[in-house]
Amino acid sequence: MTVLKLPEIEQSPDKTKIVCDNNVHIELTSIPVRYYRHGWQSWSLAAWTDLTPLPIQYPKIMHPLQMDPVYAFETRPHGSWLGAVEFEDGNILLLGALGLDAHVTLNGNQLLGQYDAEDGEWFIAHGHESAVFEVYANLLANRFGKAQKNAAPRVWCSWYSLYTAIDEPILHKIFDQLDDLPFDVLQVDDGWEKKVGDWETNKKFPAGMTALADKIKSTGRKAGLWLAPLVAVRSSQLFREHADWFLRNDKGRFVSAGFNWGEHLYGLDTTHPEVLNWLANLIKRVRAWGFDYLKLDFLYAGGLPGKRYSDIPREAAYRNGLKVIREAMGEDAFLLTCGAPIIPSIGLCDAIRVGPDVARGWENRRDAVLLSNPAIPGTKNAIRTSINMLWLNHLVQTDPDVVYFSTKKNSLKPEQRRLLQDLALVCKFKATSELPQWLTKEDKEQLRAFLEDVTEVKPMGRYKFQIGHRDVDFSHVIGLPHPPRGFEIILAKLTGWLGSHPMILRTVNRLGNRLFERMKNEL
Repeated sequence: MTVLKLPEIEQSPDKTKIVCDNNVHIELTSIPVRYYRHGWQSWSLAAWTDLTPLPIQYPKIMHPLQMDPVYAFETRPHGSWLGAVEFEDGNILLLGALGLDAHVTLNGNQLLGQYDAEDGEWFIAHGHESAVFEVYANLLANRFGKAQKNAAPRVWCSWYSLYTAIDEPILHKIFDQLDDLPFDVLQVDDGWEKKVGDWETNKKFPAGMTALADKIKSTGRKAGLWLAPLVAVRSSQLFREHADWFLRNDKGRFVSAGFNWGEHLYGLDTTHPEVLNWLANLIKRVRAWGFDYLKLDFLYAGGLPGKRYSDIPREAAYRNGLKVIREAMGEDAFLLTCGAPIIPSIGLCDAIRVGPDVARGWENRRDAVLLSNPAIPGTKNAIRTSINMLWLNHLVQTDPDVVYFSTKKNSLKPEQRRLLQDLALVCKFKATSELPQWLTKEDKEQLRAFLEDVTEVKPMGRYKFQIGHRDVDFSHVIGLPHPPRGFEIILAKLTGWLGSHPMILRTVNRLGNRLFERMKNEL
C-alpha cells in the first residue's frame, strides 16, 4: 500500500505523480468542500456533490441495470476508476486509475484508491480542474486508445417518439416525410427484434432488415440499428438453449442484469469461446444487412460480477467482448455504446452515452425524491450527469441523448428544451427522435437550424459555456433533490418495495406498450 500526503504532490515539479500499487491512500491536510462521484456506466450518476452521504438508490431490482451493483450500498463518497476532491481555493486533487477494475472512495480525510484484482497504476494530480482532467484523459488515451472519427453524425432515432411500437409501414412513412432535413443517419431502435437476445426480425417487419436498410439508404442517409448483444430476457430462445453462456454467482444461480421488457435480464459471459463466436457472427450479420451505424445498448451486462469461463476481472472480460464486437464491425462503421462501463469502453467505440435517458418531462418527484434515483430516465437527470462527464471529450464523442423541438406530447418548458439543445451543441452530438407529423413549420425550421449549427463553443467554467454570442449556464439544474423527510420516508420505502416487485413492473410495461400503440395509431 502506498501512502501519500497532499503536500508531497503539491511540492512535485508538475504537481502530479504516477504510482504503481494495488492500494493508494492520500492523506488530505484540509477538509474538501466537494467530491466528484464518477459513475460506473452510461446511466450512473456523475456529479460534484457535498460530502454528506447520498440516499440508497431504489428500486433495488434496478441496481444491476443502473449502477455498479458491487457498490450499491456504499454510503461514503465514491466512484468508479477515479475520484476528486475540491478545496476552498477552487483547486482539485484527482486520484485516477490507469487500468480497469478500480474504485476510489473518500474516507474522512483520506482519498483511497483500490484495484480489485492486482496492482495497477494511479495518476495523482493537484491543480485546476480542466488542466488536471485533460492530463488524465491523455494518459488514458495512451493506454486504451481514443476515438479516431473526428465528428459524430447527425442522427434521427425512432425510440423517443414510438418506443417499441415501430413497424415497417410506419417507419417507411416517417423516412419519406423527413424530406431533406440534414440527418446523416436514420436509426431504428428497439422493437424490430423477436426478443431481446433473439436478434431476428419479428412479424412487424415482413420484408426483413436488409430491405429496411435499403429503404433508409434510398433517402441518402446511412442506416442505423439498435441492439443489446450482451443481455437477454429469460424467455428468449438464446437463454433457453444456451443457459451455460450466462453469468452465474458462487451458488450457481444466474446473475441478475436487472429487469426490463417485463422480464428478468441476464448477462452473457464474454470470456466463453462460444459466446465470442456468436457475438462476432451476430455483428457480421447485422453489417451484412446494410447497417453502418450501431447503437449497442445494455452493455453493462458483460461487466457484472460473476463466475466466468475464464477467471479474469469483470471489466477486462467486458472489454474482451467489446473488442470482438469492434473487430467484427470493421473500422468503417460507427459504434455508439450505451449503458456501457465507461473506461473499459474507451478506444473501442466512436461515441458513448454519458447520461441516463432523456424524457418528455423534466423531473418526476417519485423518481427523484422517493426513489432517490438519479439514473432513471428524465431530462434533468440526463443533463446533470452528461455535463459532469464532459472531460471524456478528449477521448471519445460524448452522446447526451436526443433533443426535442415539438410540443406534441411533451411537458418540457421552452427554456428546458433549449437547455437540452445547448447541451447537444456543447457535446457536438446532435440527435432527435421527432416525428415529422408532430412538427410545425416553425419547429421544423428550428430543427434544421440546430442540425446545421456550427457555432463555436467555449467553456467558461465548470457549468458555463459561451455558444456563439450567448452565455449558457447549466448550474441551476445540477443539484440533487433533497432526500426523503418525515412522512416521505415511509412513502419512499413503500415506493421502493413496489418498484422492485416484478408483477408491478410487468403491469407498467403492458400499460406503456398500449400507450405507445395508441400514439402510433394516431399518426
